[in-house]
Amino acid sequence: MQNQRIVFLDYVRVFACFLVILVHASENFYASDASGLGGPVSLLLNEQNRLWVSVYDGFSRMSVPLFMIISAYLLAPMPEGQSMLSFYKRRALRILPPVIFFMLLYTFLPLLWNGMSWEQSWTDLRNLPLNFPSMAGHLWFIYPLISLYLIIPVISPWLEKASAKEELVFVGLFVLSTFMPYMHRWLWPELWGECFWNEFHMLWYCSGFLGYLVLAHYIRKHLRWNIRKRVWVGVVSVLVGAFFTMFPFYYQGVPGRVIATPVLEVAWAFCTPNVVLLTFGAFILFSCIRTLRAPAWLTAVSRLSFGIYLMHLFFLNMWAQWLVNGNPAEPLLPVAVTIPLMAVLTFVTCVVVARLVSFLPGSKWVIGA
Repeated sequence: MQNQRIVFLDYVRVFACFLVILVHASENFYASDASGLGGPVSLLLNEQNRLWVSVYDGFSRMSVPLFMIISAYLLAPMPEGQSMLSFYKRRALRILPPVIFFMLLYTFLPLLWNGMSWEQSWTDLRNLPLNFPSMAGHLWFIYPLISLYLIIPVISPWLEKASAKEELVFVGLFVLSTFMPYMHRWLWPELWGECFWNEFHMLWYCSGFLGYLVLAHYIRKHLRWNIRKRVWVGVVSVLVGAFFTMFPFYYQGVPGRVIATPVLEVAWAFCTPNVVLLTFGAFILFSCIRTLRAPAWLTAVSRLSFGIYLMHLFFLNMWAQWLVNGNPAEPLLPVAVTIPLMAVLTFVTCVVVARLVSFLPGSKWVIGA
């Protein structure tokens, strides 16, 4: 029973994986240089870029929280009788070998097409024990994912005993903490104990991706809504959450104006109330899928999703060179078409490559499948 697949999670995993690629495809149209990678400052060159980046990238900001919810939904609380060390060992063997392999690829492979200098490559190699390579910014996600794994054995005993009301109290505190990015921006720069020598505010231990972990468990164990209610609440949550995720970026992203990326993306932080609402709505909509088996192709892609995530920047950059050609103001096709086309081409390419790799002996150490 433990190995039985939860069908709707395969749909969520494939959807979230595609959204990650859509986010990075959109970066080509507000990066401040021709690299196609987001940086400390952003620049939108025209009104079309402003609109479609707001729509595609803003909507896709649920991708990372969806992955966190999937992991928590499947893993928390730990199975009865499993020890902390055995849990850590299993998670480490699942993700660390592929991550280390791709970190080395991102450190050295761009040298083949002059995508980086030897100096930068060796700098990245020296820094690998401390952080991700400079050409693999998407690997930031691995560190909070590991953090989630580290906390699951600690929080599992509470999850097993907590009532629905008690879990809602924690989720409420988490939601309150998600307003802090806006409060920092428009109300007060230091809140609830924060100051220049202390970053640990009052809600520190109720904030971050831990909130999504508890939310996932609450949905799985305590949410007893019928499909009709899930659909209505899900649709409203997605629409409202999407609007308040897209609009602030559009409002601030005046074409031709260089703006600090954290300022421009303030509504895109993963732990903001609008992104939580967007993620919650999408997840409960997917939970309405009650089929006993997903299509074989979708299950196969779901199994390959970790490898797709790890490799996608290599192929996204390839397609961007053709479709954007270093000129986001005038891509080969209208930006409304170019962004999703880049994402689709990248996704399909990665599926094919990951599938081919999966036939090799020991492929799980490379792509996790």
